[in-house]
Amino acid sequence: MFLNIKSFVLISSAAFILSACGGSKQEEVDASDDGAAVVGLDSQKISAQNVFNTIPSRDVLLDLIKQANTEYNVQYLNNPDDVSKYFLESSRALNLGVYGADLNVASIYDQTQESMLFFKCVNVIAKTIGVSNSFDENMGDRMNANQSNRDSTLNIISQAFKSADNTLRKNGRPGTSSLLVAGAWIEGLYIACQTAKETKSEAMIKEIFNQNESLTNLIELIEVSKVTSEAQYVLTDLKSVKKIIESKTDKVFTVDALKELDTKITEIRTKIISTK
Repeated sequence: MFLNIKSFVLISSAAFILSACGGSKQEEVDASDDGAAVVGLDSQKISAQNVFNTIPSRDVLLDLIKQANTEYNVQYLNNPDDVSKYFLESSRALNLGVYGADLNVASIYDQTQESMLFFKCVNVIAKTIGVSNSFDENMGDRMNANQSNRDSTLNIISQAFKSADNTLRKNGRPGTSSLLVAGAWIEGLYIACQTAKETKSEAMIKEIFNQNESLTNLIELIEVSKVTSEAQYVLTDLKSVKKIIESKTDKVFTVDALKELDTKITEIRTKIISTK
C-alpha cells in the first residue's frame, strides 16, 4: 500500500509529543486536566515537560517540510495490519506512540482515509492498556466532522494523547507513559532520517542532529519512570543514539554524516515494531 505525502521530517514526533503535553517551546505547558498533583511523580512530570519543550517548534518543522517536496510510500509508517500482534504492555505502549505519530502525520497532510486507519490502530492499543476513554468513538466522530479543518483535527488528537498520558501517570504507571512518548520520538526520528536520505537536505540533517537536548530529557524520563525489564533495551539503545549524536563535532550535514545514526535508529525502530 502506497501513500503519496509531501514530506515528514520530525513533524511526526513533534506533533505527537506536543500533543502529549499540550505545549511547545512557545506554549505554556499545561498541568494535569484536573489540576491535581501527581504524588511521587514530580521528577517524572518535570522531565516529561523538558522532553516536550525541547523538540523543534511546529513552524520550524513546517518550513523544513516545504523545502523537501518529496513523495514516498507508506512503508515508512508502521503497518496497520500489525496492530493486533503486540501483547506485552511495554510493546503496546511503544507502538501506541508509533501509531500516534503516524496518525498525526496522516492528519497533517489531510490524508483522511489513512488518518482513520491509524486512528483505529490507536484505538485498539489504547483499549489494551486502559486508556480507551481517550480514544473512543466520540473522538473518531469529531475527527470525521472536522476532517476539512487540519488544526481542529490535530487539536482533537492532541487532547486525546494528553488525556492518555495524564491517566497513565495518575494511575501510577509512569513507565507506560514514558514508553508511549519514546515510541513517538523514535518513530519521528526514523521517518526524518528516511526523508533526509531521500532529499539530501542539509537543513533537515542538521535539525536531526539538533535533537540531543530532547533526547537527553527523554532518557532521563525513562530512567526515573523505571520501565519494565522487557523495555530496558529502549533506554540502552537511546543512550547509544545519544553517543552518536554527541560524537558529531563538525558542521558537515551530508547524507554520509547521517549513516551511523540512521542505522541505529532503524535498528531500534525495527525492534519496537517487531517485539510482540
